[in-house]
Amino acid sequence: MKTTRSKSITTAESIARLADKGKDVSRFFSNAGRMMSPVQRVNVDFTASMIEELDREARELNISRQAVIKTLLRRALDEQYVAAAARPGMKERERAAVR
Repeated sequence: MKTTRSKSITTAESIARLADKGKDVSRFFSNAGRMMSPVQRVNVDFTASMIEELDREARELNISRQAVIKTLLRRALDEQYVAAAARPGMKERERAAVR
């Protein structure tokens, strides 16, 4: 009967300990991910009726209110970029910033 050896999972803490000791830890990373920009918190005031709408949408989509807000803002910004890029006479520098 063949026995299979299960791969042990290396924790982030053990990788950090190896790195602290000056060991090469590059084998633990694939470079397949992408760097995320730092998150900045902001406070936004909404009317009670807007919060009710956001909460209704969040319940319907089964996601958090924050996820609804982020999704709607991303859509609105993308629409702005598309509209700006379609405007005649837009400078190439501005067009590049939209991409």
